[in-house]
Amino acid sequence: MKTRLLSLLFLFCNSFVFAQVKFDQKQLDETLKSLQEATQTIGFSVAIVQGNELIYSKGFGYRDLENKLAADENTLYAIGSSSKAFTVALLGIMEDEEGLKFTDSPRKYLPELEFYNDDLNNQVTIIDMISHRTGLPRHDISWYLFPTHDKDSLIARVKYQEPFTGIRSQWYYNNFMYLAQGLITEKLTGKSWEENIKTRFFLPLQMATSNTSITELISQKNISKGYSLENFQTNTMMPYYDIAAISPAGSINSSAKEMANWVRVWLNKGKFNDTQILPEAYVEKAINPLMLVGGGIGDKQFPDQHLNSYGFAWFTSSYKGHYRLEHGGNIDGFSANVSFFPTDSLGIVVLTNQNGSALPDLARNAIADEILGLNKTDWKAYHLGKVEESKKQQEKSKEAEKSSTISNTKPSHSLAEYTGNYQNPGYGIFKILLENDSLWAQFPREKMYLGHRHYDIFLPHMMKNGKLKAESSFPVNFNFQTNDAGDISEVKLKFEPTVDPIPFTRNPEEASVSKEKLESYVGIYALSGANLKISINDGQLKLLVPGQPEYTLIPIKENEFAIKGLTGFKVRFEETEEILNMLLIQPNGTFTATKK
Repeated sequence: MKTRLLSLLFLFCNSFVFAQVKFDQKQLDETLKSLQEATQTIGFSVAIVQGNELIYSKGFGYRDLENKLAADENTLYAIGSSSKAFTVALLGIMEDEEGLKFTDSPRKYLPELEFYNDDLNNQVTIIDMISHRTGLPRHDISWYLFPTHDKDSLIARVKYQEPFTGIRSQWYYNNFMYLAQGLITEKLTGKSWEENIKTRFFLPLQMATSNTSITELISQKNISKGYSLENFQTNTMMPYYDIAAISPAGSINSSAKEMANWVRVWLNKGKFNDTQILPEAYVEKAINPLMLVGGGIGDKQFPDQHLNSYGFAWFTSSYKGHYRLEHGGNIDGFSANVSFFPTDSLGIVVLTNQNGSALPDLARNAIADEILGLNKTDWKAYHLGKVEESKKQQEKSKEAEKSSTISNTKPSHSLAEYTGNYQNPGYGIFKILLENDSLWAQFPREKMYLGHRHYDIFLPHMMKNGKLKAESSFPVNFNFQTNDAGDISEVKLKFEPTVDPIPFTRNPEEASVSKEKLESYVGIYALSGANLKISINDGQLKLLVPGQPEYTLIPIKENEFAIKGLTGFKVRFEETEEILNMLLIQPNGTFTATKK
């Protein structure tokens, strides 16, 4: 009886403490505004949950800067990888309802999933995929620049993605493994991942405006635009990114107030009001860590923030002595963080419309300091110090790139000889194009200008609002390779720091010119007393200049050809008043030869 009385008293005291939490809302508002100013964030929204109550929800700044539309607690943002906990939670429900085991092989439910080797095929478990310990690197460029809406074709790329370390030997983030989890839930339920998220979570949690696609997002009224802070000083709007088939890894769009209902589930043993959303047994299991992240201490400036680990789509750690679970999210124009402190019954949601923003983490920490009565860190000063470090590092990187570039070198081939389709089965196909005497890389999602760096290495420059960025904003060298025949055969791209550069095999794509048109160019052309000869050999035009070797002409257009092996040299045929001219376009000028 005495033990029971003490237990009841303990529970009563705990509930009393949670109900009586007080904080200075005005002071918190000022703190959050100062962080917004420091990070130069256009707009953001915050929600705070204590126990089963929403105790604070508010928007700051603008959801639409151009039209001066204010953000509020109901504004919708892309939450990116904060979606992952929803995907694993579906598996938690499947464990309860369908007999799924987290220690099962994913191939038990998804036999079409193939890994790079038999060790992975035979040993990887679902819980390995959840905790990012398969030994696979990210390969995010595969879905980001080569998007598809076909989940099956996207997961098929995993077979060609080489691991960099052994299974369970190192934590390394991987979005493809969350696509696989989403596909498992589809196989078990016969419904799409998107439909499962809606029926299992959005509807019972009263998340009426939350959704899983850009199409659904833009149909809503209270939505935020996304922005990017360029060069630490200028915000520009970013287009929405359709995450397509990788959706189980991060496609949810939501508001701070609706996400607060999701956090309430985790603080109340899987319940929302009187509805059991998640199995209580799953919640008890899923608040525990599975794999240590790095060395366990994230920032040496804060040694009391330790034991950084990863669990069931939650990063776990001790924050100033308080156990915390959290997960961030980043996708074009948006950043997010969703966190909760289970032993303190505190939940925090921060959603922003700034790309790669530090604000969600800073605001989360400042809120925790305030609500939990902790020693307050000056997070604004901390952030500004990090910005200065980033600026210095950026300058060092520029200098390193400049010093390592070898001047006065040229490509080994004419630019037309680099063009074609480039393919890797773990990624997809992109094109190298020649436009206005320049090389361009056309990916399914982006087009980039390739500026020559040295030898056969080119640096990509991305477009921004129709304009070319002066500096390379995609720091991956395009390293073109030559085969034994002397032709450009592939390009290697260092997309992953932990594995060798990814090879893309070249398939030349020349302009189609009819046999009749080629034959019309055949003949002798007079140029300053010299006779130049155009002939056909093996279906290709040949140019013979007296005293020089015979050149092969590569068709760029029907009437325009690159001279193989000569950079910057082209031939164009133009017909004027029944006279056919051959223009020899060279770096030192254009010369006209007339057909006899």
